[in-house]
Order: sequence, then structure tokens, then C-alpha cells
Amino acid sequence: MKRMVRSFVVLLMIIFFSAASSCRKESAFSDKTIDTTIPGPSGRLFITIQNPELKKKEKCPMVILLHGIFSNRKTELLTMIANKLQDEGIATIRLDFNGHGESDGEFQDMTVSSEVADAKAVYEYARSLDYVSTISLLGHSQGGVVAGLLAGELGSKKIKDLVLMAPAAVLKDHAKTGTTMGHIFSPDTLPEYIEVFGHRIGRDYLLDAQKLPIFESAKKYKGKVLIIQGKKDSVVPFDYAYKYDEKFRNSELILIDSEDHSFEVDTDNTTNLAIDFLVASLIDNKSSKDKKKEKDKEK
Repeated sequence: MKRMVRSFVVLLMIIFFSAASSCRKESAFSDKTIDTTIPGPSGRLFITIQNPELKKKEKCPMVILLHGIFSNRKTELLTMIANKLQDEGIATIRLDFNGHGESDGEFQDMTVSSEVADAKAVYEYARSLDYVSTISLLGHSQGGVVAGLLAGELGSKKIKDLVLMAPAAVLKDHAKTGTTMGHIFSPDTLPEYIEVFGHRIGRDYLLDAQKLPIFESAKKYKGKVLIIQGKKDSVVPFDYAYKYDEKFRNSELILIDSEDHSFEVDTDNTTNLAIDFLVASLIDNKSSKDKKKEKDKEK
């Protein structure tokens, strides 16, 4: 009899823990950090997806995070932003652009336009995820230029919000005057490549940079934009942040006296500026709409 009771208790425990485990998987199915690959124009793109805890059939906003040149998706700045957004109920995708990090492609073949194509491939992937409600972009340095170009191309119906952190619009002027990253060359007779920090920036990059419609694209985007720029940025003069602010239709510019190009002085505070902007737009507005729907039902 005692054996039968013990067996019954064990069976109940197995059923209970199996049910609990199943419940956890269902209610928190997207509470994960996932490293995977998707097809890109230049081969495989390595991406990291971070999702908040969601109930079954629940949707959430997603932000695509775009790194700068010589960087990758695992940079401290973007990782910190992804973690904070996840805590706020917002999903993210970080990618390695072609020729960067783990993604396919040669660095020397990379151009800003090829990175826009990469970001567009990630956008299409994000749009295919059934739990994603809206898609926004956040880019740092060259990634900020990419974000602005893609937002202008796709428009505010597809890109909800835009955050540019030290966007490197200066790269076009540098390529046109032959002064890219401290290297002097003839803009009319471009070298095969210039070597910077052990990386070869190819002729195609320089040719592409000379023709980029950076501020023309900014004029096309009608959504909300936050521009964050450090006044001690030695890479991108903060005058370019003012130019962006003038071209966007609905933008806010925050200049930080003490910050550099990488926002390393107070990364926590700087990232909070981006988080607060996105949460106010993506989460607070969502809550307001949900409340309005409830009131309409009551009527």
C-alpha cells in the first residue's frame, strides 16, 4: 500500500512539473537571446535577437540596432541598449554588417549602400516574425547613416521611430575632399584602398560615399527622430547633428557636453536617453491605445 502511495505521489509530481514546464515555455516562449543567421545580399548575416517575456499571441515592438564601421553587433553600447530595451518589453535585433564580425563578405568590399541592403534584409526578417508589432531603427556612427538612409527609403509607415547616435554624415564630405580618416588622396583618382586600423577601405566604399543622399533621405522621413551627439566627438563634428536636425521633420537633438564619439564617458546615462525616447513612443503609446480600446468597448 505504501509503495502504491509513493508511486502515486511521484506520478503527481512528474505531472505537476511537466505542466509547469510546459506553462513556462508557453508564457515565456520569446524570453530568449538567440544567435542565428539570415541570408543577406553578401552572404550570411549573423544576428542576435533579444525578446522580452511575452504571453502566447502577444506582440511587442522591435528595434533593429546598427553598429558603426570597424565594429560589430557585440559592442558594449548596442549590447547595453538591447538589454535595457528587453527589460522594458521591447525586442531587438543586432546584426554584423557584411565584412564585419561573423558575417560573410570581405571588409574591403563593404560600402554604406551594401550596409543599407543588409539592414533592409534584417527589416524584412523582423517583419516576418509574428510577435513583432512595429519596427524602429537605432544606429551608431556609420550605422546611424545607414539607419537614416533606410528610414528615408522605407518611410514612417514601415519604420516607427528612429534614433541616431553620433551619425557619421561627415563620411560623405571626407570622401569628396579626399580626407577620409586621416588619409589624404585625390577624390578624382581614388586609390584601390586605404588602410585604417588594419582594415582596408576599398575604392567602391569611397565612390559610394561621395554620392550618398544622406540629408535628402532625412527629408523624406516623417516619423519621430532622436539625435544624440557628444560635443567632444573627435570623429564627427557636432555640426552634422544640427544638419540632421534641420532636415528631419519631427526630430529632437540632444548634445552632451562631456561625451565623445563612442559615448564612453557615461554610457549608462547616454543609453537611457535612447531608451526613454523609445519607451515613451513604443510602450506608452501602446498602453494609451489599449486603454482607448477598452473605453470604446465599454461604450
